[in-house]
Amino acid sequence: MENEQVSLSRYGKTFQENLCQLILLDRPFCDQITEVLDPNFLELRYLRVFIEIIIRYRKKYGVHPTYKVMTTIIRSDIDAYNLATQKQIRDYYARILNTEVDGAEYIKDTALDFCRKQILKEAMIKSVKLLKTSSFEQISSVINGALKLGSDNNFGHEFLKDFELRYIDRPRHPVSTGWEEIDRICQGGLGRRELGVVIAPTGAGKSMILVHLAANALKMGLNVVFYTMELAEEVVGQRFDSCISQVFLDDLPNQKAKVYDDISKIEGKLIIKEYPTKSASVDTIRAHLERVRQRDFEPDMILVDYGDILRPVKSNTEKRHELQEIYEQLRAIAQELNCPVWTASQTNRTGLNAEVVTMESISEAFSKCFVADFIFSLSRTNEDKVANTGRLFIAKNRNGPDGIVYPVFMDAANVCIKVLSARVSQSMPTGSSESIKERMRKIRRKK
Repeated sequence: MENEQVSLSRYGKTFQENLCQLILLDRPFCDQITEVLDPNFLELRYLRVFIEIIIRYRKKYGVHPTYKVMTTIIRSDIDAYNLATQKQIRDYYARILNTEVDGAEYIKDTALDFCRKQILKEAMIKSVKLLKTSSFEQISSVINGALKLGSDNNFGHEFLKDFELRYIDRPRHPVSTGWEEIDRICQGGLGRRELGVVIAPTGAGKSMILVHLAANALKMGLNVVFYTMELAEEVVGQRFDSCISQVFLDDLPNQKAKVYDDISKIEGKLIIKEYPTKSASVDTIRAHLERVRQRDFEPDMILVDYGDILRPVKSNTEKRHELQEIYEQLRAIAQELNCPVWTASQTNRTGLNAEVVTMESISEAFSKCFVADFIFSLSRTNEDKVANTGRLFIAKNRNGPDGIVYPVFMDAANVCIKVLSARVSQSMPTGSSESIKERMRKIRRKK
């Protein structure tokens, strides 16, 4: 075979460097491709050495090396190579630390296809020689053996082989809520692949909360997709205008120049998509996101206003089962697109006048609480709405404490929402002489 046929050089240096990084990062992929990868397929010597180090470690210790293990090896155990190669290996390793591979699936598929074809070519050449002796069974064995190599052999997390992987610190890359107090207890915000749920009675401000969360992500320079099932796209857009510029909703037409100047400084990009109530399912959202991504818009956060009024993919006799499935599918989108997803849920009647809304007040399907990673509720009495106050209760928090009540300042006129210190809530008046702490004690006694 000609040299160009058995080299990955045609794909370029970046492709080959990313491939080697994926081999280190992804143990199942490493298992798969090392069955068909000849290190000599790599054009650059320092990458060939890098792969040989990984293969040797796996054979000797029976586990896949981690970044920490590779750091130790590269620092102290590559003296056998010349100084130029040592420097290239260390420089390459420094570049890939704490970085992600763009287009990982394409690189995996392309590299596997290339390597498997080389193995199959070798098998076919060997089979031609076997034809002279009419060894049909041998020919079949050689071809079938080549076809099996490099096939998908990811059976999941293998307890022994993946021992080291269990001790890797995996960053959540949380997106801030814009509230320091809330970020503090959930380790920086809602992380990738996580589902957050806002619970509130009708008219309390669920949509306003979601707009605040989305606007804060935009200020961070992130791409946001906002789905609305109740309000027109333009109405939701005006709420974003008001939230970002702090111009009152009623005054937006008179201050268009200021609003435009403020929103034009935002680095993040926003898409607002409206669907009529109960007309869109999670599959509808998934299809829309795929079209959005085809336009080179990669969502960093997705918000659905709100999950309870999505149409179930499968109709069920009981509404609670339909709602549970909707929330499970929303979390699946968060996992598929590797980004946080926020949605809202409406309380039942018991939450309408509650001082603090707990998960007991969640409408219809309590089981949807099990799916979410972070849940907080918003409660506002009539007196609160007049005084622009309210209470935010942390109902569930996988990454920190829950059961905490925070006082809230909330002005719906310009979508200004602030969460105050929980310490203040111990004595902050909210329409009666009882403190929040005393009310929470009563709620616990009732359970």
